[in-house]
Amino acid sequence: MPQPVVRREPAVLLAPTTPNAATPQPVVRREPAVRAADLLAKVRDCAPVSRGRYRSDSGAPADIPVCGTRDAVFWKADMDIDCDGRPGLRCNRRTDPHFSDSTAYVQSDGRPLSAERLPFIVVPAPSRIWDHRKHGVGGGSVVAVVHRDRVQYAVVGDTGPQDIIGEASYATAKGLGVRADPHGGGTPSGVTYIVFKNARVSPLEDQAAAVTTGERLARRFIGAR
Repeated sequence: MPQPVVRREPAVLLAPTTPNAATPQPVVRREPAVRAADLLAKVRDCAPVSRGRYRSDSGAPADIPVCGTRDAVFWKADMDIDCDGRPGLRCNRRTDPHFSDSTAYVQSDGRPLSAERLPFIVVPAPSRIWDHRKHGVGGGSVVAVVHRDRVQYAVVGDTGPQDIIGEASYATAKGLGVRADPHGGGTPSGVTYIVFKNARVSPLEDQAAAVTTGERLARRFIGAR
């Protein structure tokens, strides 16, 4: 007796799918970065808040005032390279003849800052010329450092001599394209330091927070809220 013929439907091959492939992804919109030229335009004029003027280096003329606005203090100076703090490959007693393994302000675990990793600036120690503490400036204060067409956001991380101004960490210089060499590096002029009043990062070593806060404050400073 002949057997019945069983007809089978051909197998259907399904292409692999990506989960949620058809779901549109949210668009993250970022504010345009604040331009160096826009920041420099806001600090073209100086209303001095210091009682005297600072030197860029020992023996140089005292001709640098600290200027102020409602939201910030600023100065225009050179950039010497600060390599103080935790020693590393680039910052140590061998590379820096004036190396110190401490910084005026420390990170959250109590250790000194790392000049070669953290962008920070140095402010003069309080004196009759100017006391930064009376202007809402201290450890962790957010700073926009401008050189040519670059802006580097940093924090206040160390203090220096009472009569000299214009110094920043190895990491700050590197971010700005300045020669980051503690022995003969830096630049003799053309650096603007804008410190935003009463705006501090905690923990002090949180560079991402310094950048986020710095961009927000910079936009407000130039009037692009």
